[in-house]
Amino acid sequence: MRVTKINDIQKFFSVVDECKGKVELVTGEGDRLNLKSKLSQYVSLANIFSDGTIEELEIVAYEPEDIDKLVKFMVNG
Repeated sequence: MRVTKINDIQKFFSVVDECKGKVELVTGEGDRLNLKSKLSQYVSLANIFSDGTIEELEIVAYEPEDIDKLVKFMVNG
């Protein structure tokens, strides 16, 4: 799923941490970073974070309830 305009990065990673299954960030080169890993979270922040928002990400979640959590975050903030 493509997500856009993440303004609260800490809350986003908090939602990712609550997910039961794997949640991956797909890079522009097609690599997949495990967003449940704190190291990957820091790497992803360093590569895509600017001006306090993340403009667009491609995220893959494998569990239906995790997808629901992420969608709820995107809709409600």
